[in-house]
Amino acid sequence: MNYRTLGKTGLKVSEIGFGGEWLERHPEEESVELIKYAGKKGINIIDCWMANPKSRDIIGMAMEGNRGNWIVQGHIGSTYQNGQYVRTRDMKYVVPAFEDILRRMKTDYIDLGMIHYVDAKEDWDNCMKTDFIKFVHKLHDEGVIKHIGLSTHNPRIGKLAVETGFIDMIMFSINPAFDMRPATESVDALFGGYDKDYSGIDPERAEFYRLCEEKEVGITVMKGFFGGALLDEKRSPFGVAFTPKQCIHYALTRPGVSSVLCGYDTKEQVDEAVAYETAEDDEKDYASVIASAPMHSYMGQCTYCGHCKPCPMDIDIAMVNKFYDLAITQPMVPESVKAHYEALGITASSCVGCQSCESRCPFGVKIAERMAKAAELFGC
Repeated sequence: MNYRTLGKTGLKVSEIGFGGEWLERHPEEESVELIKYAGKKGINIIDCWMANPKSRDIIGMAMEGNRGNWIVQGHIGSTYQNGQYVRTRDMKYVVPAFEDILRRMKTDYIDLGMIHYVDAKEDWDNCMKTDFIKFVHKLHDEGVIKHIGLSTHNPRIGKLAVETGFIDMIMFSINPAFDMRPATESVDALFGGYDKDYSGIDPERAEFYRLCEEKEVGITVMKGFFGGALLDEKRSPFGVAFTPKQCIHYALTRPGVSSVLCGYDTKEQVDEAVAYETAEDDEKDYASVIASAPMHSYMGQCTYCGHCKPCPMDIDIAMVNKFYDLAITQPMVPESVKAHYEALGITASSCVGCQSCESRCPFGVKIAERMAKAAELFGC
């Protein structure tokens, strides 16, 4: 298992994570064993947005005696009322629901205290201007939550979160289909309306990823498989099926992303996700699938897929492009981005303009031109 630093939290999280949404589908002992099995495979981050007592109990039993090896995303504002999940900012429900997650997980702290599911600007304002955010800060000040996070499907809300300065990480929905869609306050809208020609990554989403990278706000990924639709040719908006490895690789190549949280029903599904870590490059290759799909295209956009390799000068073209994209959105090149770029060692100025990389790019990116622009921008 490979591990990445989750932004400025400093936490080392497994690239493959555990989304706990499906735990309640199975008998307790099966789900407890499933989490323990995932832990043995190197998975160390688990998300619990679920308010139902069964899921919380399962995670608590699975972590018992091993709490220090798990990084938990626990959600504030996810409550259980009259046997049903209710998202709320009403403190008479929020406080006991959070106390419940601590009790059922048999812990006195949550690593990542998530402001739960904010997609609408009105809800954001409600969170930020009421006792809700005061409660979140109180938990953080007392060390009950180690870091403040937020979950959203809306890049505009994500950007607002980054700009607060106090939100350390964001749980965001990322997959090739969602990335084509404009920002919306309704998550349901993301799952429909793919009957017109979308082309490439939505600029607001790309900007959100770049801002997270620049400000060191880590991203954990939800809905990486588009609710399973990307794995099914008939349901995929591209008209072709992707594999789990391809979806995982797509998410992990977005700027700022540290971990992809997959949902599991079986140990075999855990094995399939973890197999990403030992997969060959051609098994991870999402770019060829997108480029050859009968619907939609990312033409002209670098998706950091790495098809351009090998370079005769040994330039890491994908990373140069990533840092260039991060930098050009700013009035001045951020020092952090410049430092990461220079740390590559072999930079864009080494490009000899042979254009051999361009013949391998699935999206027709004019790589030699971008290398020249990057060398000029960064000065090396």
